[in-house]
Amino acid sequence: MVFNGQTATYPRLSIAGPRFLATTASLLAVAAALVACSGGLPLPGSAPRRELVRLSDAPSPAPLQPSGNLIVAAVEKAGPAVVRIDTVKRTISPVGGPFGQRPGIRQQQGQGSGFITRSDGVLLTNAHVVDGANEVTVSLIDGRSFTGKVIGADPLTDVAVVKVVATRLPVAPLGDSDKVRPGETAIAIGNPLGLDHTVTAGIISAIQRTNAVGEGQRVPYLQTDAAVNPGNSGGPLINDRGQVIGINTAIRQAPGAGLSFAIPINTARQIAAQILERGYASHPYIGVRLQALTPQLAREINATTSQCRLPEVNGVLVVDVMNGSPAATGGLKPCDLIEKVDGQTVNNSSEVQMAIDRARIGQPLAIGIRRENSQQVLTLRPAELPQKG
Repeated sequence: MVFNGQTATYPRLSIAGPRFLATTASLLAVAAALVACSGGLPLPGSAPRRELVRLSDAPSPAPLQPSGNLIVAAVEKAGPAVVRIDTVKRTISPVGGPFGQRPGIRQQQGQGSGFITRSDGVLLTNAHVVDGANEVTVSLIDGRSFTGKVIGADPLTDVAVVKVVATRLPVAPLGDSDKVRPGETAIAIGNPLGLDHTVTAGIISAIQRTNAVGEGQRVPYLQTDAAVNPGNSGGPLINDRGQVIGINTAIRQAPGAGLSFAIPINTARQIAAQILERGYASHPYIGVRLQALTPQLAREINATTSQCRLPEVNGVLVVDVMNGSPAATGGLKPCDLIEKVDGQTVNNSSEVQMAIDRARIGQPLAIGIRRENSQQVLTLRPAELPQKG
């Protein structure tokens, strides 16, 4: 054997006949005994016998199967129809220069989400996402982009309809928001903070949250704890069957938690149908300002003014009536206490407003009131709320 150019020699071994055989036999017997005592473990220097080594008594794992996760299945069903909406809004504003200010064009970019409801390119989003937009670009998850046209927007419900020129687009199935119950799974899909096609999940925390977003909104919102951030606006809130149950529209941050609100899809359906038919949505109104009445408030009003003699109960108080409005024409007056609308008992101003929203414009609507010590039923005919702008 050669190491680094040197030849190494080993002393010759000699074998001495029978004595060698006897010695060898003895060594083999000892080795066999050692193997038997060691439970079959290999001796040092020998090859390991892997078939004898058992690390666990657990059975071999079965082949991997689909997880059956309902959220994953729901997202795969509705997700392809969720889009990103990029907008450009141009306004004229003064621009400074060496010769003083002059008119200039200012561009403001915005981003939101939406979802396709018809394969021919009709999609829903929030009105505030496309409000005043001069350019609308709709992008799908598969990489395609289209120029969008705003068919109409309804600020009162924050619903807008956008159309792109395309065919055979993926469609998000619509559910029934009237059947939604607190505790059900809620999944939000959208483009929060510019992160395309983000999925978050939670539950429906509450239903019919009126006045949750602010004044001027007439929607019984769905409340969820699914994370929603700027950019999610207009995207779908879906159930665990992949059906759209709402349109994510607003958030309210609180210490340690975020509250999110969605427009029920049944409300959005009605508004969208009107927009597609006539370009705008109409709303009935009667022209009153209402306030929740409590026994304490009734005592305070009775003690400070002689105009109202109110029962010390919980109810809905008429504070003001617009001149020439359907309420004025129908005989409703300040200090009236509304108890029923269309035969249904109402306990707060939100219930009164929702009952009026369900009424038909120009058709008789029964309003049950308490005026001083008497109960009356007045007949009003809601008018169409004037369009702003």
